[in-house]
Amino acid sequence: MGGDRGEVTDLLLELKRGNREAETQLIPLVYSELHRIASIQLRKEVPHHSLQPTALVNEAYIRLTANRQVDWQNRSHFFAVSATIMRRILVDHARNAGAQKRGDRWDAVSLNDAILPAPDRASEILALDEALTRLAKLDQRQSKVVELRFFAGMNDEETANALGVSSRTIKRDWRIARAWLFKELSC
Repeated sequence: MGGDRGEVTDLLLELKRGNREAETQLIPLVYSELHRIASIQLRKEVPHHSLQPTALVNEAYIRLTANRQVDWQNRSHFFAVSATIMRRILVDHARNAGAQKRGDRWDAVSLNDAILPAPDRASEILALDEALTRLAKLDQRQSKVVELRFFAGMNDEETANALGVSSRTIKRDWRIARAWLFKELSC
């Protein structure tokens, strides 16, 4: 992930204090990584999805910088929150699309090679979101691991850094969470 960790963190703190100049400086430091995360998300969507990576980044960035309540810890925390916000945007979009396109057939999505077998993409996204909400009640960290790996496209090391645990812990949580989700989503 590009940019100086200290500089991004400092700018996030300045932004929280209301310094609008910090936002101008922050955008070039985080935009390419946000665009990468958005692109990963949209690759999992239906071809010709109505949301484009730039639109998803813009919506997420607006929500990120508008929220003055977030106590930004560091750059990794910013991108972890970004992944959560992008997840919410995609779930909202899926709800709207599902309501408008009942009965349409969509391409199947996979959570690490075919955990989600159903053909209706909007319903899959909603089912995954509901399952992640249930998983969070059982194990918050495992839910965050799935969110960061699947929605943000982070690798083990990046996820470990964002959550402040070892890569080994992330690998174990990822394996357990995928198995749990497979069971939940197969019912």
